[in-house]
Parts: sequence; structure tokens; C-alpha cells
Amino acid sequence: MKIMNKRKPTLLSHQLNEAHVELELRVDEDILDFKGHFKDFPILPGVTQIDWAIHYANEFLHVPTSFKGMEVIKFQEPILPNSVITLRLDWDAEKQKLAFQYTSHPQTVDGESETVHSSGKMKLGSKGE
Repeated sequence: MKIMNKRKPTLLSHQLNEAHVELELRVDEDILDFKGHFKDFPILPGVTQIDWAIHYANEFLHVPTSFKGMEVIKFQEPILPNSVITLRLDWDAEKQKLAFQYTSHPQTVDGESETVHSSGKMKLGSKGE
């Protein structure tokens, strides 16, 4: 039986600007969040995607870590074990809003295309605000 205790993906690369970061991640099959979601067809839970967005935004963009609300969230295509995905994060300091988008670039018959897995915006702030 495989022990699953890993919570974050493998960071393959990142590109950082002042209020923007783009991360290439490998969503390893041994991530704990796949366990039980779902037994015969594991997918990455939406709450995990939100958690990772906040985690990496804090690490690279130094955003506040208190979650204040969600808006305009869409989960369009499942993220499967061992996928390589891109997480794009944009921080609007004035509005205290973090926009995120998970995409991948699967090979197609016609060449490459982009698949949007999920996207949304969330309000962040400091504790006590």
C-alpha cells in the first residue's frame, strides 16, 4: 500500500514579475488530497486548488494570507494525477484580490492547445481586518 502524505505538487519552474507569477507544477499521484476523491477516478479537489493558489501567492508575491471571500470561480476540467499544469497568479494590491488560473497544454492532433482547468478571484487580507 502506497503511503500518501504529500500535500504540495513538485515545482518544476517559475517566472516571477512584480505582481504576477507563473508556476509549472507536476501534480504527483502521491498527493494526499487524491485519496478518496474519488476512489476509481482520482481528481484534485477544488479546495486544494484554492489552497495552493494562496500558498504560492504568499510564497512568491507575499500576499496577505487571510481568506476573505471568493468570487467568479469556475472548475472546468479535472486535474488528474501526474498532470503537468501551469498556475498563473495575479495580485491586485489595491483591491486586495488574487486571480488564479490553472491550465495545461496537452498535445493534440493539430499541435498544442491550452486547457483551462479552473480559474477564479479571491479577496485576501490581514487577520483582524
